[in-house]
Amino acid sequence: QNLVDPRFFKQEEGVGEWVDAMVRVTGPVVELFAATFMNDWLLETDCRLADYTGRTDIHPVMPTGDALVQLAPSGPGYGEDTIHNLLLTTLYAARHELILTTPYFVPDNAILAALKSAAQRGVSVTVIVPEKNDSRLVHYASRGRYETLTRAGVHIATFAGGLLHTKTITVDGDFCLFGSVNLDMRSFWLNFEMTLFVYDREFTGRVRELQQSYLKHCTPRDLESFENRPFRERLMENIALLVGPLL
Repeated sequence: QNLVDPRFFKQEEGVGEWVDAMVRVTGPVVELFAATFMNDWLLETDCRLADYTGRTDIHPVMPTGDALVQLAPSGPGYGEDTIHNLLLTTLYAARHELILTTPYFVPDNAILAALKSAAQRGVSVTVIVPEKNDSRLVHYASRGRYETLTRAGVHIATFAGGLLHTKTITVDGDFCLFGSVNLDMRSFWLNFEMTLFVYDREFTGRVRELQQSYLKHCTPRDLESFENRPFRERLMENIALLVGPLL
């Protein structure tokens, strides 16, 4: 998520206020956050943070709650396909419900197939994306995937309350993903990202409530609306999909 007041972020893009969410984390997972940040800093700058701070220690942190939390860092220097494989495992694990929110939705064929497979085996799959995007290429590349998804039974909802920037996935109300990963190629293989897997029904329920609050400001997109879209829209989508692997 962006550590900036959304009122002052990319106002000129005409997408409205950026809508984001954050979570405060305590307990042992904080050590992993600190270690990951130090590692990312080293990979990016070739300098250790200790050179600036004079500190090399990470103090043990005692458990502070009952939730089981797993941190999944990804990006250059980490295991290849780490977050991509974890996302695939998550999507295929769903048995009843999947709700996803993401600002940048340009999935590769494997993620696309996992979403379609979930819907076709009876899972209620809802993808919430912003109605307007700060990237026109992403906007059209994202829309280029809607028809095949809705045809498979996936529900697409476009958020009209601003640029929805929250990245979450809830699975069957049992566990959730919360972090910085978008459903696009850059997040899968290029960007430094961190994702929390939270195995706690209470926290997952609160994330799901947040997702439901977004849905109140969404417009459902059915198959008919995509089948009847103008030729110009189809052309722009197909052009954008050509560069989808770079987005």
